[in-house]
Amino acid sequence: MVELLRAQAATTSSAEALSRYDAYRRSLRDELGTDPGAALQAVYQELLRGETAKRGVLHEPNALLGRDNDVSAVLDLLRTSRVVSITGPGGLGKTRLAHAVGREITGHNVYFVALAGASADEDVAGEVASVLGASGQDLVRVVGGIPAVIVLDNCEHVLDGAAELARTLISMTKDLRILTTSRAPLGLSSESVHQLGALPLDIAVELFEQRAKAARPAVDLPIGTVTEVCGHLDGLPLAIELAAARVRVMSVAEIAKRLDDRFSLLRGGSRDSPERHRTLHAVVDWSWNLLGETQRAAMATLSIFPGGFTAEAAEHVLGAEALGILEHLADHSLLQVADTSAGARFRMLETVREFSAKHRDHDQAVTLLLAWARHFGLGNHDQVLGPAALPATQRVLAEQDNLVQAVRYAIDRADSATVAATGAVLVGVWLVGSNYTPIAALADDCAWVLTHFPPTPAYVEVTRTIAAVCAVHTFMINGPRAVRSLVILRRLPPAPPDTLPRAAAVLLTTLAQRPGMSTVYELTHSQYLLLAALANFVASYFEESSLDPHAALESVRQVPDLVGDQGNPWFRQAVHLRIGELAMHVGESGLALRHLHEALGIVEPDVTGIGYSLAMVSLTKGDLESAGKWLEQVHEPGGYQSGHPLRLGIQAEIMLARGEIDAGLQTWRRALAYLNPSAGTEYRVEPLGMDPWLDAIRAVTVVAHAQHDRLEMVADLVALLPARLVWLLEHPTPNPSPFLMESPVWGALLLAVGMTQRHRAPGSAVRMIALAERFRYVRAFQPTMSEQRALDYARQTDGPAYADAVSEYAGLDRDELRLAALAVLADDQSAG
Repeated sequence: MVELLRAQAATTSSAEALSRYDAYRRSLRDELGTDPGAALQAVYQELLRGETAKRGVLHEPNALLGRDNDVSAVLDLLRTSRVVSITGPGGLGKTRLAHAVGREITGHNVYFVALAGASADEDVAGEVASVLGASGQDLVRVVGGIPAVIVLDNCEHVLDGAAELARTLISMTKDLRILTTSRAPLGLSSESVHQLGALPLDIAVELFEQRAKAARPAVDLPIGTVTEVCGHLDGLPLAIELAAARVRVMSVAEIAKRLDDRFSLLRGGSRDSPERHRTLHAVVDWSWNLLGETQRAAMATLSIFPGGFTAEAAEHVLGAEALGILEHLADHSLLQVADTSAGARFRMLETVREFSAKHRDHDQAVTLLLAWARHFGLGNHDQVLGPAALPATQRVLAEQDNLVQAVRYAIDRADSATVAATGAVLVGVWLVGSNYTPIAALADDCAWVLTHFPPTPAYVEVTRTIAAVCAVHTFMINGPRAVRSLVILRRLPPAPPDTLPRAAAVLLTTLAQRPGMSTVYELTHSQYLLLAALANFVASYFEESSLDPHAALESVRQVPDLVGDQGNPWFRQAVHLRIGELAMHVGESGLALRHLHEALGIVEPDVTGIGYSLAMVSLTKGDLESAGKWLEQVHEPGGYQSGHPLRLGIQAEIMLARGEIDAGLQTWRRALAYLNPSAGTEYRVEPLGMDPWLDAIRAVTVVAHAQHDRLEMVADLVALLPARLVWLLEHPTPNPSPFLMESPVWGALLLAVGMTQRHRAPGSAVRMIALAERFRYVRAFQPTMSEQRALDYARQTDGPAYADAVSEYAGLDRDELRLAALAVLADDQSAG
C-alpha cells in the first residue's frame, strides 16, 4: 500500500492523489474493521513533502544578486505568520524573490500562482484551482490536510480577490501558508509584510557589469560612469538590467547622458521577461493605471518636490484629503516613507517622479510649490539665526532641494515675496554651515528681484535676512562693497539690532558709509549687546589681517560674555572656535583646547570641523594619539569626502611626527593633488584671483619636502613658486576682506621659497624667513610649520643675517613688508 501511495504521490495531481487516498483508506477500514487514517496520513504527508510537490517554482537563469538576506527574512516570517506579503514598487524583483523563497521551502508543498493574467477579483480562485488541479470548491479539501505554501504572485490589480481567498483558506485550514507579491499588502490581520528595498549601490554596479558583459563581452565599463548610471536608477534591478542591455549599441557614457529621458532609453527587455517588464515605462504605467483619478492627480502634483516631502507639505498642495491619499500611495509602493531627525518624510523613486511629472499641470504645480515655500520660509527664517537654531536647521536642510527649486522658480517669475521668504531660510543655513558657494550662486539673482520690492510687514524681516546674509557673504569674500544687498537693507524700515540679521545689517550698512577699523571699534561699544558682540568678532579679523593676532584674540574673547549662553548656537560655536584658533596661533595651547572643547559641546555632531582644530592643537603639544582620535571623530564639513586636504594634511603631519617620512610626504602630495587634480603639482602663475587654500597647501608641501631633503619630488612646484609669489605680491587685493587671510598666505609662500634657497642664496633665504614671520605665516600644520623649526632653520643657515633681518622688518606695516618681500625676491632672481 505504501509503495502504491508513493507512486500516486509522484505521478498524479494533489486532488487525484487525495481522492485515491480516501478510497484506499475506506478499503482498509472495511478489511481491518478499524480506521488506519492517522498512520496512513502521516506516511502520505511525508511523501508529499518531496521536490515533486513544488509546482510553478522556477529556477533562475541568472544569479539573484544581493537578495540572500531578503530570502532569509521571508522564510523566517513564513515560520511565524500565516500570510506573508513581499511588497515594493515594480521592477524591484519581487517575483524573482518569491521563486527563490519557494526553492528554499522544505516540509511543505509549494504552489506558485501567477495572477498577472487575472482580469478581475473573482478570477483569483480559479487561477489557484488551476495550479492545484482542483475545482474552486475543492481548494480547502486539497490543501487542508497537508502542509502547503501557496504563492500568489502579482496581486496588486486583484487585491480584494486575493485578500478574500487568503482570508478564507487561512480560516478553514491549519497548516497552510500564503505568500504574496504585490505593490500593496492585502490588509489582513494575519499578514506580515516584507518591504523589499532597492539594491545597494555596490550590488547594483555588480549587476550592471554582469549583464553588460553578457550583452557585449568586450564592453568598456569605467567604474565611475557605471556608478553614476546605477545611482540614477533607484537601485531597481529591472532598470539596471535594461540599461545594461543598451551597451549592445551604446557606450556607458552615452547611456549616462541619456538618462534624462530614461523611458525612451530603457526599452527592449529580454524575451523571457513578462510583457509588463519589457520597458521601464510599462512597469510604472502598470502601477499608474491601478490608481484612481484623484491619486493620479496627487502623484502628478507631488512630483514637483525633488527632495521628498512631509505630510504637512502635502496638505499644502493637496488639501484636506492629503493624509488619506498619502496612505493609499504608500500602501501601493508609489511613495516610500522614512523616519528622519526632522520627522517622517515621503519620497518617490526618481523613476516614478519622472513618470508622474509628465502628467502634471506644471504651472499649477509650481504655484502650489511656491505657496508652500513662502509659508515654510516665514515660519522658520527667524529660528535658523535665532536661539532655537538647531531643530530649525534640521528642518531646512531636509527641505533644501525643494526650497532651492522653489526659489529658482520664484526668480523666473519675479515673485519677490517667495524669493525673500524662501531665500532667507536657505542663505541662513548656508551661512552657519560655512557653505558659501550656493550663497554666491543665488545672491545676485535674488538681489535683482528684491531691489524694487516694497515688502508688506509680514515680509520685512525675511527681506532683511536674505539681504543681510548676502551682504555678509560679499563682505567676507570681497570686503566692503557697494552691492544691491546694501541698497535693499537701507530701504527697509529701521529696527533695533537685537537679532543676528538686524545686527549684521547695522554693522554692514554703517561700514559701507564709513569704511575702516575705527567704525568697527565704535560699534564694539554699542548698547545693543548682540551688535557689540558681532563687532568684536569682526574686529578680530581686522586686527589679524593687520598682523596683530594678540589684539585679535583680545577682541574676540569679549564676545562670549556679551552673547551669553542663550544666543544663536552656531554663532556661539563660531566664537569659541575663533578664540581657539587664535590662541593656537599665538602659542596658547591650553586656552585653545578649552575653547575648542566649549565649541564642540554646543552643536553635536561635529559638522564644522572642530575636531580638525583639536587635532592640530594636539600636534603642537606632541600628542599624536589624541590628534589621531580627534581626526577620526570629524564629520566631514560641507560634505567633503575623506580626501579633503585638511584631513590629509593632519594625517601627513602625524606620519611625519612618527618618523614615517616617505608616507607623510606622499600624503602631502595627495592633498595638493586633491586641490589641483588636473595639473598635479603644476599650476598657473597668474590664476583668476587668489586661492588661499591652494597656495597654503603648496607652501606647506614644499616646506615639508625641504625639511626632509626631498625637494626633487616636487621640483616643478619649487621651480614655479617664486614667480607665483611675486605675482601675488604685485597684485594685492584692493581693500581686501579681513577674512581673506592674504598676509599669512604670503608668509607661508615666503617661508617655502626661503627654505628652497638655503644652499644657493643663504642671505636671501633668511630674509624671506624673517618676512614670513612678520606676515604671521600659516602655522596650522605642525610640526612642519612650527615657529621653532623656522627659527632653527634660519639660525643654522645664517644666524647673524637673520637677526639683522628681524630687526630691519620689525617696524614695517603690511604694505611696507610687501614691498620689502618683492625687493628680496628681485635680488634673489638677479643673483640666480
